[in-house]
Amino acid sequence: MNSPKSLPSPETYNQFLSAPRGSFLIHPELPSSNSISLSLVVPTYNERDNIEQLIKILSDLLNRALPDDYELIIVDDDSPDLTWEAVQSCLLDYPHLRVIRRQGERGLSGAVIRGWQQAQGKFLGVIDGDLQHPPEVLLSLLSSIQGSADLAVASRHIGEGGVSEWSLIRRVLSRGAQLLGLVLLPRVIGRVSDPMSGYFLVRRAAIANRDLYPLGYKILIEILGRGRIDQVIEVPYVFQERQAGDSKVTAQQYWDYIHHLLRLRLTTGRLQKVKRYLQFPLKRLLQFGLVGASGLIIDMSLLYLLFDGLGWGLTRSSLIAAEIAIINNFLWNDRWTFRDASKNQRQFRKTIKRLLKFNLICALGLGIKILLLNIFFNSFGWNAYLSNFLAIVLVTAWNFLLSWKLGWRVTQQ
Repeated sequence: MNSPKSLPSPETYNQFLSAPRGSFLIHPELPSSNSISLSLVVPTYNERDNIEQLIKILSDLLNRALPDDYELIIVDDDSPDLTWEAVQSCLLDYPHLRVIRRQGERGLSGAVIRGWQQAQGKFLGVIDGDLQHPPEVLLSLLSSIQGSADLAVASRHIGEGGVSEWSLIRRVLSRGAQLLGLVLLPRVIGRVSDPMSGYFLVRRAAIANRDLYPLGYKILIEILGRGRIDQVIEVPYVFQERQAGDSKVTAQQYWDYIHHLLRLRLTTGRLQKVKRYLQFPLKRLLQFGLVGASGLIIDMSLLYLLFDGLGWGLTRSSLIAAEIAIINNFLWNDRWTFRDASKNQRQFRKTIKRLLKFNLICALGLGIKILLLNIFFNSFGWNAYLSNFLAIVLVTAWNFLLSWKLGWRVTQQ
């Protein structure tokens, strides 16, 4: 009887147990004789039920797209279900596969960085190990990064992208996290429509020799905040529901995200060192302001007609007038101010979705206006009409920013 072939041992990172927490460096590109095109990292923790299928799918895709010019690196955080062992059993069948078993360290972002530190590729990538990121999108990302882009991001929030069967609460939490990021790091978070994405490729030269401080599960904002990222290309995808294993979304992830945003805000100086800074869209803002003025006229006219003319109650009259004004503003903004973003999304369902977002943004703006009005008038003692005017100006700018970045998802490339 032939003895079974021995399997190579996975690389292990237990030597980092005593190392202080701090920055990590990605080495520059290797000499051309040693380098390959793509190093794709898959961070895992308790993904034994999914990992073999994912390895097969990714290997089949990359064998066709980049024959003998890629590596697939599984970085496992010493999973109790022995995910690393399942990967180890696949090594003989997949010559481009590598496995790293981390001991003494945890966290998706850190696992990604550890994988990249051992990678040989000109382009570095990451994809989840739970099959929620559709592998076929990888080919579109690869095509984008092989051009002039420094970063190619799979986005749930452009074109035909989506989030499958997410609950309303999870959708609200995700959008709320993005909104918080826009407030704290507008030049970082505002560069992409889906800064929470964990599925992207980055040019190695864009992050080589940069201090990276991985924290939690959102490595993309670290890359945007500290990398030399000039051109960004986004590719739509639909986030899939998990088929096996347990979800790892926890409250701790949201806390880590907030911690990460604050740390970036305090440590990156001007927030983002890129060759081409974002230009504020003044023309678009003026269009938004003109549309808002038309809505104000409609609001006041309808309030007068319903309240004084028909004798309806003030609350009912004001709510109806305000909603019709909002619909007016939405239609004009959709067809004029943000036409470039909406022209390819004329489906009724998507139009209604944009309208609902705009309603929510306007409702939030109304709350901010009332708060500002009270601060200016009651705390500062300013004239009531001057206070109201300044509150309207500031809220208009706020509503525009949210509409620009969330309602219509107009991103800068």
